[in-house]
Amino acid sequence: MKKHIISYLLIGLMLGCATPKEEQVVSDVVHGNESEINSLNEVYLDSWNDAAKSKITTWVEAVTNSSSSSFIPEEDRIAVFDNDGTLWSEQPIYFQVAFAIDEIKRMAPDHPEWSTQAPFKPLLEGDIAGFLAGGEKALGTLLATTHTGMTTEEFDKRVKSWMQTATHPVTGKHYNEMIYQPMLELLGYLRANGFKTFIVSGGGVDFMRAWTEEAYGIPPYQVVGSLSGMSYEMEGDTPVLNKLPELYFNDDKAGKPVGISRSIGKRPVFAGGNSDGDYEMLQYTSTGSGERFGMFIHHTDSVREYAYDRDSHIGRLNKGLDDAQKYNWMIVDMAKDWKVIYPYQMK
Repeated sequence: MKKHIISYLLIGLMLGCATPKEEQVVSDVVHGNESEINSLNEVYLDSWNDAAKSKITTWVEAVTNSSSSSFIPEEDRIAVFDNDGTLWSEQPIYFQVAFAIDEIKRMAPDHPEWSTQAPFKPLLEGDIAGFLAGGEKALGTLLATTHTGMTTEEFDKRVKSWMQTATHPVTGKHYNEMIYQPMLELLGYLRANGFKTFIVSGGGVDFMRAWTEEAYGIPPYQVVGSLSGMSYEMEGDTPVLNKLPELYFNDDKAGKPVGISRSIGKRPVFAGGNSDGDYEMLQYTSTGSGERFGMFIHHTDSVREYAYDRDSHIGRLNKGLDDAQKYNWMIVDMAKDWKVIYPYQMK
C-alpha cells in the first residue's frame, strides 16, 4: 500500500497542488511514520467538503479494517465508475461525439460529396440540431465513418492527436483538462486503500483506452466500454486488427452489469455514476452481499460546470434520484460537495 500512497502524492506534488501538510505526509510515509497515514484522508479528498468526505472515508475505513465485521478482503475491493459526466464533463454533447464531428471536418476535403449528403451536411455547416434530428441513424453513420475502416493503431493515434489539440466550445479547455479534480482524488484514495479502479462506460472502449491511463491512472485493461466489430488480418507480413462498422456490444444501462461480469469477473463493491444509464450498474453493485457503496454525481453547478438532471438530453438522472434512499446511494451535490471542479483550480 505504501507504494500506491507515495506514487499518488508525488503526482500531486508534480501538478503543483500539494500543500505543506501534504509534503509532510509524503516525508512521514517515506520514512516509515505510520501514525501519520491517517491524515491521508484529508490529503486525498482535499477538494471534497467535509460532510461528503466523511461519508466516503467512514465507509472505506470500515471495509479496510481487518478487525471490523465490515472488512472486505483486498482481492474483492473492486470499484467501478462511469466516465461521461462522472469522471469528466459531458455537455453540451458527449466528448466522443465532439471527436467524431471534428474528424468529419478533418476528412471533408477528401469527400466533397458530403456537402450535400446527410448526416454530414449539417455537421459541416455547424448545424448540430439538424444533425441530431437524424436520430440514431445519423449517429450510427457518424461513428461508423470516423471510428472504423482503420487499424486499432491508427484510431489510437487519431484520438491522441485530437486530445492534444481540440478544445471545448464553451470553456476553451482541452477536453482532458475537463476531468473532475474531486474524482481524481477519490480514485487515488481508493487505490491507496487496496481498491482496483475500473471504468465502465457506454463510450467506445477504444476511444477511452487512448487516454484514460494518463488522465486517471486507469490502464487500458481496466476500461470496459462499448465495442465495435474487429477483424484480424495480415498486411504483408504484419498482423493488424481492423475496426469494423458494426456494434458488437453496447455497454450501457443493463449492458453495464453484463460488461462487468464479462470483463472483470467480480461484482463490484463500490460504484459511481451520474445518470440513469448507470442505474443498473449501481443496482447490481448495491444488492450484493456485505458492505456496498453507490454514488451518483448530481450536476447542480451551473456556474462552474452545468446544472441538469431529470429532463436533460444528455446524462438524464431521474430513476437514480428517486431510488437513492431505497438503495442507500450517496447523491453528490457538485455545487455543495466539491470545492473545485477541474484540476489546476486548487488554491
